[in-house]
Amino acid sequence: MARGLTIDDLNERAAGRSSDGSIGAAAGLLFRQEEARGLQGMGDYPQYAQVTEKIEALLRERTGKSFTLYLQDDYGRQLWQVLEEDVKKGSRDVEHLASVYEGLETKAFTSEEESGDEEPGVFPTLRNNLFFYAQRGVALAQVPVFRRQGLDMEDFIWAEDDDCMKGFTAYVRDRRRDTDRRRVTVFTDTREGLEIEKMSITRGVGRDEVVMDAALKTEIFRSIDEFFAGDRQFFRDYGIPYKRGLLLYGRPGNGKTTLVKSIAGSVQAPVAYWQITEHTSSYSVQQVFSNAVSLAPMVLVIEDIDSMPENVRSFFLNTLDGATSKEGVFLIGTTNYPERIDPALMNRAGRFDRAYEIRLPDEAQRLHYLTLKRLGELCGEEALAAAARGAEGFSFAQLNELYVSAAFRMHYEKRVDIAQLVQEMRSDLGRAASQVWHSADAPPKVGFR
Repeated sequence: MARGLTIDDLNERAAGRSSDGSIGAAAGLLFRQEEARGLQGMGDYPQYAQVTEKIEALLRERTGKSFTLYLQDDYGRQLWQVLEEDVKKGSRDVEHLASVYEGLETKAFTSEEESGDEEPGVFPTLRNNLFFYAQRGVALAQVPVFRRQGLDMEDFIWAEDDDCMKGFTAYVRDRRRDTDRRRVTVFTDTREGLEIEKMSITRGVGRDEVVMDAALKTEIFRSIDEFFAGDRQFFRDYGIPYKRGLLLYGRPGNGKTTLVKSIAGSVQAPVAYWQITEHTSSYSVQQVFSNAVSLAPMVLVIEDIDSMPENVRSFFLNTLDGATSKEGVFLIGTTNYPERIDPALMNRAGRFDRAYEIRLPDEAQRLHYLTLKRLGELCGEEALAAAARGAEGFSFAQLNELYVSAAFRMHYEKRVDIAQLVQEMRSDLGRAASQVWHSADAPPKVGFR
């Protein structure tokens, strides 16, 4: 197995030494400043040719074998994410072979807070460096490209042969799936393009915390459990395509997000959230579904699907209709405004298979929810039951606020009149609904005069 490079190793190479007998300083830098400046006046192809020829020659010198340059024909970044993880932690699986251009950065650092160590982390940059997985016969480099409008980056991947490339992509997929079971992938469309962030799951939501109609809850979780059953026998026995789509709709605060969090936390599979914005484009639709399929079987949650821009909806629908665009993807869409949803999403099989309304809780559900919140410990069981009766029309978010307000009253006043608190909240809700914020017999106390 190739020995991982330390910072001391890199410094030794810069000084013309190599502690492991591999490429020294002369070969450890592909283009010095004079050569790099000469490339700036060339077209893209001659520049590519000179860079790739030097890298392939270096790989032949290192291994005695020929290497082929490969194109990644999708939008996934998994290979580069795995490389970044390995480089940052100094993995022995990957070796730093050379820097590309003199005069451009070759090292990076992180603060103590980000690295999690007592000292800042220092490591080679992904760009402007060549890395080699010797045991897998694969090399990767993000090469700076000089263009008239400025400095750009191109991704290059080499492998000894097709089997090495296939084996490496399978290794990367397994690595990412293992990591993504413990983190949520968040896709956000921004002005600069699709932003991808990995977020740790700090607290899961148990299925017992989901308060809703029992029959509906059973139906939803049954479809989830069958989809992620390891043998997929159900889909084979009944000839059902291995993809599923649910649309959850209802008023804000009714528990859609809680339900989605519970689904995400109760499956042994990667989960991704996609936040639609005004910057969502056909390109980002392709990127998201390409990433989703590469993680399949997985859960893809599309929040506020009604906010999909008009000029993208047709492309989005065509993507959902694609034969492989949803293979192994359990798709969940949420909306507070179903009337804004394009009817084409629901009027054709294979897009969203079922639509479920998440309704306001009834009295039994309100009582169950407030019991789970332990409101009875603040006001007594009799007042708890009265609060559940009096809070008709409250959403789960408003019931949660009822509990928080009661906790504040108990903390500061040492007593809680839960009936009065319910009435105060109902009055506030009435003002919000009518948009009448001031009493008729009192001047306004908020705002400019």
